[in-house]
Amino acid sequence: MAEKPDMGEIASFDKAKLKKTETKENTLVTKDTIEQEKQAK
Repeated sequence: MAEKPDMGEIASFDKAKLKKTETKENTLVTKDTIEQEKQAK
């Protein structure tokens, strides 16, 4: 298996260094949307 992680590295981990990403809410598909897609085909 892989080596054990360096605990010092984990302790000094800075969340601020992580990239911020825009996430959209994952909206569920409605029956209306499905019907519209079926009609389009």
